[in-house]
Amino acid sequence: MERAFQTALWLLQPEVVFILGDIFDEGKWSSAQAWADDVQRFQRMFRHGSQVQLMVVIGNHDVGFHYQVSLCSPGCPGTQSVDQAGLKLRNPPASASQVLGLKACATTAWQDLLSIKGLMSKYRIKRFEKVFGSEKLFSLKGVNFVMVNSVAMEGDGCTICSEEEAELREISRKLNCSQEVTPDQQVQGSSRCDREPRLPVSAPVLLQHYPLYRASDANCSGEDAAPPEERNVPFEEKYDVLSREASQKLLWWLRPRLVLSGHTHSACEVLHPGGTPEVSVPSFSWRNRNNPSFIMGSLTSRDYALSKCYLPYEDTVLTTYGAAAGFLMILVLAHFEHLPSSFPCGWKLCRLHVRR
Repeated sequence: MERAFQTALWLLQPEVVFILGDIFDEGKWSSAQAWADDVQRFQRMFRHGSQVQLMVVIGNHDVGFHYQVSLCSPGCPGTQSVDQAGLKLRNPPASASQVLGLKACATTAWQDLLSIKGLMSKYRIKRFEKVFGSEKLFSLKGVNFVMVNSVAMEGDGCTICSEEEAELREISRKLNCSQEVTPDQQVQGSSRCDREPRLPVSAPVLLQHYPLYRASDANCSGEDAAPPEERNVPFEEKYDVLSREASQKLLWWLRPRLVLSGHTHSACEVLHPGGTPEVSVPSFSWRNRNNPSFIMGSLTSRDYALSKCYLPYEDTVLTTYGAAAGFLMILVLAHFEHLPSSFPCGWKLCRLHVRR
């Protein structure tokens, strides 16, 4: 992966690189020392020059899974919590939130203190943002990018989720303000736009880990799409994809012209209601698929063009390494004349030919 990334940087020379989450596998339960070690390894593998900006979106493996715990504001009326065994609880006691894998309704204080393995918490989000930044709205050369913590788009009223939605609504307001063309229109619009820094007049590109809602990958195709036997498997909302409600919120608030997502490890292109295209970018790791790939994009304030770049097949790389190692072994054995008689004879003839 390191060699592939560095080669892509050298060949393509991008201005900005976006990674769509899950940069770690164990970030959701890493100790402080393990986290520091993982960050150091990531920074070594994905090192880049000062001319390249690297932007990272939060993934569920980086900060934890929301579905394992529902951290609600005090009282959260009508909330049902379900553990992985299917046991339903209504407003369970705070001590229930200490059970690994249990969905529990906890107070805000508990949310701040939770350090249960695998559960999304403020601590893990702040730890991630301290290294990779907390910027949600990013503009470059007339193009607006919005990076969403899609793990927090649960819609259950939890404090983390409420804060994420409030921040996205504020970004929506800023984008709306940027659409006002003249000072007169600015006065006629919301007074909150008066002293707002102007963003480029451009519909944003939305970047997130979880895809927007789709029923399955049944309509996805291509060599890096999900295997045929998996394409018709229904997706679970809030686990495989965002819920319908969360997806509609993002499309309505941000009105993106393009959505880029990850999570499923497979490629897919979807056209959402209203004509918004979404591209699910497949995994960049051979651990998840035999043919990793990434997207190279060229964007202006009005248009964009995307191209898919493939890494070599993993089995091709392994076969090449194996063949090279085998050939090297034959040369070494031939040099020391440890091969059957026919091989040294041929080797000597080759060396004699070279001398002449």
